[in-house]
Amino acid sequence: MIWGRCFLSAGLQCCRWRVSCHVKRHYSFLPDDVKSLRAVVNPDISKIRNIGIMAHIDAGKTTTTERMLYYSGYTRALGDVDDGDTVTDFMAQERERGITIQSAAVTFDWKSHRINLIDTPGHVDFTLEVERALRVLDGAVAVFDASAGVEAQTLTVWRQAEKHHVPCVCFLNKMDKPAANLSFSIESIRQKLKANPVLLQIPVGSGKSFTGVVDLLTNQKLIWKLKSTGDDGRLFEIKPLDQSDAPELLQEVNEARTALIEQVADLDDEFAELLLTDFSDSFDAVPSSKLQEAVRRLTLARKGVPVLCGSSLRNKGVQPLLDAIAAYLPAPNERHHDLVRWYKDDLCALAFKVLHDKQRGPLVFLRIYSGTLKPQTAVHNIKRDSIERMSKLLVPFADQHVEISSMSAGNIALTVGLKQTVTGDTIVSSKASAAAAARRAQNDDSETGKKRREYASVVLSGVEVPDPVFFCTIEPPTMAKQADLVNALSCLQREDPSLKVRVDSDSGQTILCGMGELHIEIIHDRIRREYGIETHLGPLQVAYRETILHEVSTTDTLDRTVGDRRHVVAVELAVRPLEDNSTSGSCELAFKEEVDRMLSAEMKEAVENGVHSSYLQGPLLGYPLQDISTLIQSVYMQPGTSPAMVSACVSRCMLKALRLGGGQILEPVMSMEVTVGEEHLGSVLGDLAQRRGTVRDVQSRHDDKVLLATVPLAETMGYSTMLRTLTSGNATFSMELDTYEAMNPQDQNTLLQKMSGLL
Repeated sequence: MIWGRCFLSAGLQCCRWRVSCHVKRHYSFLPDDVKSLRAVVNPDISKIRNIGIMAHIDAGKTTTTERMLYYSGYTRALGDVDDGDTVTDFMAQERERGITIQSAAVTFDWKSHRINLIDTPGHVDFTLEVERALRVLDGAVAVFDASAGVEAQTLTVWRQAEKHHVPCVCFLNKMDKPAANLSFSIESIRQKLKANPVLLQIPVGSGKSFTGVVDLLTNQKLIWKLKSTGDDGRLFEIKPLDQSDAPELLQEVNEARTALIEQVADLDDEFAELLLTDFSDSFDAVPSSKLQEAVRRLTLARKGVPVLCGSSLRNKGVQPLLDAIAAYLPAPNERHHDLVRWYKDDLCALAFKVLHDKQRGPLVFLRIYSGTLKPQTAVHNIKRDSIERMSKLLVPFADQHVEISSMSAGNIALTVGLKQTVTGDTIVSSKASAAAAARRAQNDDSETGKKRREYASVVLSGVEVPDPVFFCTIEPPTMAKQADLVNALSCLQREDPSLKVRVDSDSGQTILCGMGELHIEIIHDRIRREYGIETHLGPLQVAYRETILHEVSTTDTLDRTVGDRRHVVAVELAVRPLEDNSTSGSCELAFKEEVDRMLSAEMKEAVENGVHSSYLQGPLLGYPLQDISTLIQSVYMQPGTSPAMVSACVSRCMLKALRLGGGQILEPVMSMEVTVGEEHLGSVLGDLAQRRGTVRDVQSRHDDKVLLATVPLAETMGYSTMLRTLTSGNATFSMELDTYEAMNPQDQNTLLQKMSGLL
C-alpha cells in the first residue's frame, strides 16, 4: 500500500527510486501520504513568502532546503547531497559533483503561509544564478558554516542582496561540528558584512553534544532527542526554562535576552518607547509578541538581521527557521515596487529564468508583481514588442511541475509557450495596459514628459550580466553536427545569459566565453549529455583588456568618391588614458563645445559609432579597450557626405591614435581566499609566489590559516589540482574577479610572443 501511495503522489514520482536505490538508509514514512502540489495553500498575498537560500560553497544550502520540504510534508524521505538524491539538485552534474549549479525553485506551505523558495549555487562561476534569483525575491536566508563564519562567497552574495535591498535572516548551520563557535560567527557577521546581527537563539550544548536551542524571545528550550542517526527530527520537545536547568545556561540566556532587548530598543524607536512607558520597572517582562513585532520591523527596514542556529544535516533547528521566515521576512505587498501601482490590477511580471524541456520546449519562470496569470492567454512582451500565447501554467517543484488554472500576484510561476521571452523581459497583459500604465506614470511624475522616459518607466529593470573572463574554442566532431551545435549553444545561452558565444571573424571558429573553468566544463558536459554532441574544446584562454600609456592627438582625412557622390571628412581627436583601472571596462567620449553645437544629431551619432566601434578592438591583440577618454576636437565634412563615411574616418583616426599612444595589456586579477592547515602554509605560499600572486593578509581561523591574496587569472589554470597535491587534499580555495591590472613589460612581451606563435 505504501508503494502505491508513493507512486501516485502528484509531482513526486522520483520517491520510488530513492526507496529502491538506497536501501541502507533509514526512512521515516509519514502517517499520511505526502502532500500534492495541487494542495499548496493559495492564501492572501500577506501570507506569501518569496525567499532564496544563499551562502558560500558547502555551507549547507541544499541540505537545509531538503529538510524544509520534508518537514512541510512535500517529500517522503530526507534526501542527501552525498547520496545525490536531493530534490533541488536534479541535474546529473549536480548529483555527481555534490554542488548546486543552477538555481531551483520549489513551492510548499508552512503553517498557513505559502513559501516560494529558490535554492541558489555557492560557486562564484554561477554567481549570475544568485543575482537573478535575488532580483525577484522578497527575502533571503543566508546560511553560514558556524565553524567558519563569513567566507569569501558569503561576502559576494551578501553584496548582491544589499544591491537589491533584500531583507535577510541568518542561519548558523553545522552547530554540531567540534569547531562551531557562536560568538566567532556573530562577530564575523558584524565585522565583515557590516551588519547588525540580532541573536534570537542560544545553542544548547556544543559540538557532538549540540541538542537544541533556547528561544530568547519566549525563554523556551527546543530539544531534539534523536534516538538514532536515522531519526528524522520531526518531533522535538518544547519546554520553558526553569531552575532545574544548568546554571551556566540560565545565566547565558539571561544575559543574551537582556542584550537582545537593549539592542532592539536601540534600533527601533517604537519598541524603546514601549519599554520606557509600560515596562520601565522590568524590561524582562516585555511580552514575546511585542519583541517579535519589533524584530520584524528591524528586519524589514534592514537595520538588523535575525540570527538563528541549528544543524540541518542532523535535523535540528530547521522548523524554527521556517517559523522565522514566516515571522520576519516580508510579504510581496510589503516590498515597494513603484511601477506596480501604475499597473493597478493588470498583469505585470518579470521573466527571470529560462529552462529548456525536450517535451514542452522553453519553460519561463515569471515573478508576478500584479494581476493574475492564466493559461491559454496572450501576453505582451514590452522589451521585444511581441505578443505570445501562454499554453500552460505550472507550479515549480525543482524538475517536477504541476499544472494549475491560475496564479495570483506575489507568486513565482512557470509558463509553457513563451518562445521569444528571455531573462529580464517584462510581461504584461496587453500593449494597451502598458500604455495605460505609462500614462499613469506620466501623470504621477510631472517631470516625465519625454516619450522615451515614459516608456522606460513602466519596464521592470532586468538582471545585470557580468562580463566573461575565460574563453575557448568549441568545435563539433563533424561538419554535419555544426547546425546541432549552434542550436544547443543557442538554447544554453537563453538559459544562462552569462554564457557568451561568438564567431571569430578571422578563423571562423566558434568561441565559448564563460565565468570560469568550472562553468565552461559544465557547459561542455551538458552539450554532450543533453544534446548528444561530442564536442572538442580548445585550450582555455583569458579575456584580457587593453589601454594606452600616453596622451595623443592626431588627425585623419578621408576623401572618397562612391558612384557620383564625393565624400570628404576631416577629423581631429585626442585620446588619453584614465587613471582608474576597474572591472567595469569604462571608456569616455566628449566633444568640444563648438563641435557639439555644429554637428547635427545624425552626424554626432555617426561620430559616436566610429569611436565606440574602435573601443571593441585594441591595437595590440584585438582585445576590448578600457580606461580611455576620447575628445573630438574638430570634424569637417563636405555637404552630401554620408554618416557611414564619417564613422569610417573616425574609426581610422582612432586606430591611428591608439597605435601612437603605446599599447598596454591589462590582465584580470582574481581575489583569492585559501584555507589551509599551518603545516602546509609554506608550500602554498611558495606556489602563490611562483604564480605572480600577492599575499594581502594571513588570518587565523581555529587551527587553520586563511590566505587572502590576489593572483592573475592566467596563473590560476589548474590551481585546484595543484592545491590538492600540495596539501594532500586538506585545503580549500575560492576566488572572484577583483580588477584589471597593467602587465609589466617583460610579462607583456612574453604574452605577445606567445599569441603571435613565437613561443
